[in-house]
Amino acid sequence: MVRLLAASITIAVCSVAATAWLAARTVTNAFQDEQGQVLANDAQIYDTLIGYAADHTDWSAVRPTLRRLAEQTGRHITLTTQDRRPIAGSGSTTALPTRASALVDPLRADPALLPGVKTDGIDPRAVGPYRLPQAERKELQGRAEMLQSCLRGIGHTVGVTEAPGGRPSIIVPGDNGVQQKASAVCALYTLDTPTPTEQRALDQLNALVGDCVKRRNLSPVTVGLSFASTGNGDEAVHQCIDTARREQLAPYVAPPALLFVATPAGSAAPGFDLSPANTVRVAGVAALVLVLTVAVTVTVGIRLVRPLRALTDAARRPAQQHLRVPVTTNDEIGHLAAAFNDLSQRRERMEGQRKAMVSDIAHELRTPLSTIRGWLEAAQDGLAASDDAFIASLLEEALLLQHIVDDLQHLAQADAGQFRLHTEHLRLRELLDHVAAVHRGRADSAGVTLTAHTEDAPTLFADPVRLRQTVGNLLSNAIRHTPPGGNVTLRCRRTGDQVVIEVADTGTGIAADDLPRVFDRFWRADKSRNRQTGGSGLGLAVVRQLTEAHGGTVSVTSTPNEETVFTLSLPLST
Repeated sequence: MVRLLAASITIAVCSVAATAWLAARTVTNAFQDEQGQVLANDAQIYDTLIGYAADHTDWSAVRPTLRRLAEQTGRHITLTTQDRRPIAGSGSTTALPTRASALVDPLRADPALLPGVKTDGIDPRAVGPYRLPQAERKELQGRAEMLQSCLRGIGHTVGVTEAPGGRPSIIVPGDNGVQQKASAVCALYTLDTPTPTEQRALDQLNALVGDCVKRRNLSPVTVGLSFASTGNGDEAVHQCIDTARREQLAPYVAPPALLFVATPAGSAAPGFDLSPANTVRVAGVAALVLVLTVAVTVTVGIRLVRPLRALTDAARRPAQQHLRVPVTTNDEIGHLAAAFNDLSQRRERMEGQRKAMVSDIAHELRTPLSTIRGWLEAAQDGLAASDDAFIASLLEEALLLQHIVDDLQHLAQADAGQFRLHTEHLRLRELLDHVAAVHRGRADSAGVTLTAHTEDAPTLFADPVRLRQTVGNLLSNAIRHTPPGGNVTLRCRRTGDQVVIEVADTGTGIAADDLPRVFDRFWRADKSRNRQTGGSGLGLAVVRQLTEAHGGTVSVTSTPNEETVFTLSLPLST
């Protein structure tokens, strides 16, 4: 369901995204050309008006400039004061856009729109009192030409540039060493000396800067033609210099004005119409999206149905084949396939256990029956005397048969849910001492030391007969697998609302790979099933069934040739 829903949402999103992408690309391509031209025109308008403002003290003669810019760019240009009162326009008066395009102020120009403007925002064309008269320009130009001739004589091609205020400057190519050499030989520093006009302007500027730094309790500084201080160079001094320059230049430039640039129709940005070619492109992509939608839907449907078909085919095969289906997804279908494989695996395992159980039962019953038959045939043929030893041998084999049948009956009752317990309150210490006493004679015969230790003497609500049988099976196994000189310990203690009974021995132990199977029916570590090394293989299975019938659990830990501990955990009440 999630996959189908995700596929539907994906198809819808892709359809919308593809249409939006195509429309956006079409609009973008058409708009980029227009936008590039608009930006170039706006930059030209802004640069021209900033230059006009830097060279004039008011806007009274700006109308011809606006008309010329309007003819070149095809835009409607209007200048207003900062409170939106009209100053001049390129044509008839129209409604102004809500937002101004820019603020035209040569003392606070935008460095992003005018690359030649420094971070202080003062346009270089706003020279004010630093504009050189013709005589001073001619003198500086003569010095520049002499320096240019000198540099050519030492093998350097240089150029001369003129600043907006009329001051020439020499451009010396090469690294710093070449520049220093040219300065030493040709005295380039002669162009750095301020002229009388510039000196008067600098004196005025330094007076303004001095007032500012004095008000801020800063150290006195001196400003040169580069408008950088020769004393303190912190940020506060720079602010004083910028403020003083704006105060000095303000009477020489036009006041700030708002610039409004719009289309002839009055909108701030130009519009466009979708061409027939673009319309056909949109329709083509829509058809492509439709085809892809059908293809994706069919693909998703096939992927959803394929594992279901595999499950159906596997379920129709004969049960003996125990087929598996591949799990390719992690959704409901994948979980169903995994559950089917688990069911098939459990069925195969149960079938193997059933066959093994039938074989084990036949083997376990055949051995005592063969012994009884052999002795009886020997007695019938007169080869064996019917004495006490003969009867005792037959009785031992009959008891073995009875023991196997009883164990099988207990397990069958447990599997059928017909197992009944006759519970009562019993003193666990007395029960365990009794079980230990019963098995102590067998332990002494095997050369094994059997000890019992009970803590707190807890009282348990359980079936005494079944509990003695459970502990007795564990003690029998421990004594059987403990060599002479070893120890078997029966311990009991109370832990919270649980009673823990442990049977520990120092026998041969159980391998780590065999621990998970010790409670399986007819399982024995000795694959030869020798009677000297083990019983029928049902004792521990009965122990587990009886323990679970009491609402408890049984576990085992073992270190080969060191210690093996079987642990029963029983609730105090059930």
